[in-house]
This record gives sequence, structure tokens and C-alpha cells, in this order.
Amino acid sequence: MLIGIDLLWVRPKIVGGTESVIRNLINGFGLYDKNNKYMLFVGRDTKDTFEEYTRFDNVEIKVCQTDSLKRIKRIAWENSNLDKLARSLNVDLMLIPVYSKPNSKDYHKGGIPYITVIHDLQALHYPEYFSKAKIIFAKRSWKKACKESAMVVTGSLYCKKDIEENYPFVKDHIEVIYDATVVGHNTSLDNKKIFEELNDKYGIKEKEYFYTVSSMMPHKNLDTLLKLMKSYKESGEHDNIKLIVSGVGGHKDDFDIKVKEYNIEDRVIDTGFVSNEERDALYENCELFLFPSEFEGFGLPPVEAMMKGARVVTTKSSCIEEVTLGKATYVESTRDINEWKEAINKALERQEEIVEFPQYELKELIEQYMELFRRVN
Repeated sequence: MLIGIDLLWVRPKIVGGTESVIRNLINGFGLYDKNNKYMLFVGRDTKDTFEEYTRFDNVEIKVCQTDSLKRIKRIAWENSNLDKLARSLNVDLMLIPVYSKPNSKDYHKGGIPYITVIHDLQALHYPEYFSKAKIIFAKRSWKKACKESAMVVTGSLYCKKDIEENYPFVKDHIEVIYDATVVGHNTSLDNKKIFEELNDKYGIKEKEYFYTVSSMMPHKNLDTLLKLMKSYKESGEHDNIKLIVSGVGGHKDDFDIKVKEYNIEDRVIDTGFVSNEERDALYENCELFLFPSEFEGFGLPPVEAMMKGARVVTTKSSCIEEVTLGKATYVESTRDINEWKEAINKALERQEEIVEFPQYELKELIEQYMELFRRVN
């Protein structure tokens, strides 16, 4: 079977977790799927970032005549041309790793069946954080994906229920496949070298920082962590601890304004985008990993952090307790600084340990996708 994967939406180092998930999956398809072949549809301006996957015998790249970084033109091209191109290349099935399924010929009438991934309904729950145009586009795309896709995939039971409640006609063709969560397995020497480089760059020391990985959208609730650091600075608690934030996308200016307003420039470091290797080194050497998000479709970072042995404090919001399997330390009131302090003190008493999540192992998830491909096609 030849499976097409739409990667035109990927803006490298900008779209955050969704990019990590699909790159993990492509690696998995290359490593573990010996039955199918994969065609990656990519933009002219991003093709170089996908060349690495051609090391797999079952993966090839098709460069489309559009640019991924030009979003309006890309969406127009995608809806006008992608399906026709895929059919001309005898693609058997299309995987759309985000909610914006392009126009296509009805698969009941000889068209290609589509599997569309909806990670969450964020704009529905937090419309105040999005433009009217974005909300209209998202709602239209969700409805279209639920109606026209042969199957919709989502990353948690929480999100499945949310989608079904808002688009009940999807109930007979929606399935949960957890997000592909992969952390590296560098040697101790490699990790030491990477962390030494981070130390040189940011002046951080082992076990002298709290860490978080997050976009800077308001629902990620980073302001609570900034207020926490402000409170610690004023009280003298944890006076050797900094907050390291690896943030991509969202309201960066608002974040910077708050850091300055709270007078914690000396206590907060924003790394921006980091490589997977740098992220893993930061997970491994942090005192605690803090994840204050109030809404997730899956929530990769706390799972990744625990897989690297970090002690995690997070919320019970949306699906977070579900996907972390109740193995973290949790706060009930997401913006209560005192509760965060109590949870942090509780987490500091826990022993560091690597937490196994066998249900998120890449090979297991690839097998689930392969079975889904067989059923849909």
C-alpha cells in the first residue's frame, strides 16, 4: 500500500508538538513498517528538513509546487491540487496529521480514503485567544474532517469525547491512538557534553532549575509559573533555582513583559526552540519539570520528562492526568500559587526515577496505525 502523508502544514520549529509527533511517526513508519510505502508531500521551502527520512527504503519525498511558510497560498494550493496529485501518483490512502483535511474526491465514489488527526478543539474552548478568521477556519475544518474522513484519529479519550460531543456524526469513525512519544538514548558522555554546552550558553547548573516545555499561548498558563518565581524571589525560597522555559509560538511579547514586570529577569531563561537532544538533557538535569497547562489534546512534555527520569508537577486539566497515568504530582487549582508551592515541596520529596510508558512506545503505535490503514483501505 502506498500511503501519502501531507506535510505541507509543517513550519519547522514553529508549530511545536504537532511537528514532533509526525516526525516521530515518520521515523516509526521507516523503522517498523515493512509492508507499506510512504510518500511525503512537502513544500518547496521545507523539503530539506525532510530529506533525512529518505534513508528509509520505504519513504520517498514529493515536492509540491507551493511554499509551506506562505500559509494562505499553501492552503489554497493544498485544497485545489493535493488530492489530484495524490491520485495521479496512485496513492492508496492519505494521512493528514492535522485537522485541516484538503478537498478531495469522495472515497465512496472512487476517491482516496483519508485519515485525519484532530489533536484538540482548542479554538472552540478558548476563542478569546484566536482571531475570528482562525475560529471560523478551525470550526469549518473540524466539521469537514469529521464528515469527509474515512477515519478521524485523536490522541486521548478526553479529546475523543470532546470531538464526539461537538460533532456527534463522527462517533462511528473516530479512534484514539496516543501521540508518538520518543526520547533519545544518548550515552552519559553525550548527555554530559550537551549539558555542558547548555551551561556555557545559559549559565545553568544541574538541579538548579525548574524546567518547562510549552508554547506561549495563554491557556498554557505560564504566567502562573512566573508568579511562582516572583513569589520565591520575594520570600527567599529556592533562591538558587531558575526557571528554564523552552517556548515556541504564541504570545512571546506578553511573556517578556510579565518577566520584566515581575522583576524576575535574573530568574527566568527562555531558550526558544531547542533540539530533541538539548531538551532531553534539560529534562534529565532539572530539579523538577513543571507543566501548568489548562488544556491539552495529549500533552507530550510531562510524559517525555518522566521518561527521562524527571519529577513532574502538573495539572489535572483536560487529558493531562489521563496521559500521565496518574504518575505525576498534581495541582487541582491551576492558578493557585500556594497549591503549586505545596505540590512542588511534595514532588521534591519523591525519588527520581525513569517512568515507563509501554503504551506510548513507537513500535506499538506504528502497529496500531498499520492495523488502521488495513481497515480503512
